[in-house]
Amino acid sequence: MQNDPELSGKYLGTISRDFVKVADTIKEASYQIRKRGFSEYPIFPICKEEQPIGQLLINQHLAELEWNYYASFLDEFIQRGLIDDAKKDAFIAAYKDPDEFCCLFVVDKTFTNFVFIPYPED
Repeated sequence: MQNDPELSGKYLGTISRDFVKVADTIKEASYQIRKRGFSEYPIFPICKEEQPIGQLLINQHLAELEWNYYASFLDEFIQRGLIDDAKKDAFIAAYKDPDEFCCLFVVDKTFTNFVFIPYPED
């Protein structure tokens, strides 16, 4: 469970451009998910089209972004079979500090993977 070396400039560029615009909102959502006891492992699915994982947090059209951002967490990924329950411990071991990194689940036609992206420094 690492950043995929196949994360080419095609994805890295669009994800990074969007992420700097939404990082504060996502960081706050991550904090609220953990503070309210939903999960210690927030996951933010992003995609260019609608998808059923999580709750829509930021609509790409309303915020002039390339990606839609959703809020979810580890238990939903296990319930949906996206993370095998037997691999839960491996996911947790690979999960980075949520105060410093955002766990994105990138969903696109040719690429689907977890990506940990650092929040911009203040």
